[in-house]
Amino acid sequence: MISIPGGLARTTIDREGAPGAAWIAELPGLAAELLERWGCVPDGAATHGGVGLILPVRQAAERVAVLKVSFPHPGNVHEPDAFAVWAGRGAVRLYERDDERFAMLLERASPTTLAEARDTDEVPTVAGRLSRRLAVPAPPGLPRLSEQAAEWEAALRADAASLSHPLPARTVGAALATVRELARTQPDVLVHGDLHPRNILRAEREPWLAVDPKGYVGDRAYDGGTLLKVHALTLLDAQDRQRALLRALDVFAEAAELDRERLRRWTQLHAVQAAFHGRRHGFRLARGGPGLDRLTRYADELAEALTPA
Repeated sequence: MISIPGGLARTTIDREGAPGAAWIAELPGLAAELLERWGCVPDGAATHGGVGLILPVRQAAERVAVLKVSFPHPGNVHEPDAFAVWAGRGAVRLYERDDERFAMLLERASPTTLAEARDTDEVPTVAGRLSRRLAVPAPPGLPRLSEQAAEWEAALRADAASLSHPLPARTVGAALATVRELARTQPDVLVHGDLHPRNILRAEREPWLAVDPKGYVGDRAYDGGTLLKVHALTLLDAQDRQRALLRALDVFAEAAELDRERLRRWTQLHAVQAAFHGRRHGFRLARGGPGLDRLTRYADELAEALTPA
């Protein structure tokens, strides 16, 4: 019987309630069924990501892989579609898929993530180059980021009006302008959708490979904003963190071959959204107390620093 990591069980049940508990109870049997169907045997202890089981396995001809089974959720539907389009170019290879069970057999990469890089320029450099490689013509049927624009605008206006915050009107206005001017019409390009350092793994076939895509169609500068928003957390204790963030923005823009101003605008939108989200829901690293207060102030600082004077 496959042992389900306690952390996966707790977070799934906390987040999903009774449906999550039912899924966790069925997961060992489901994983065993998939292993038998795909001719695999376990090859190490199970781990987990944010929403799913990750089990190292071996398949016929001694091919190493991982079995990934995710909790059924709309955000996970198009992950295998993105992998299929990339076909191993900048991302792990997809060997098998069972869309009904939200399961995939994937190329195994190292557990070492780009978040562990010691050189602060390495993160935006590697991620920028990878973002450029992943940006390919999108196939039909994938969700478009432009379809979220109206929701983003409504949420920004509601948060600005209902939450207590120190963000100047020009800072919120700049985020709204990005939604109106950039978000409503976006290129027909496949983008990762959740590009951040923990979703970029060391590998043998290529130095770095992407995992956990959302499979969106849109502006790849959106991915740059996602990356820089998360990377900014590593700059929290920098002597001049605003300068360090702007340096990372410059490095990513050059590596990704993106217009710097377009990247700045998307990053500023992400920062404003994060500042409001933290006030409503907290952050992954802090749900309350002094830690939450510090991260919220930092999100405010970044949003203002990225707003033109």
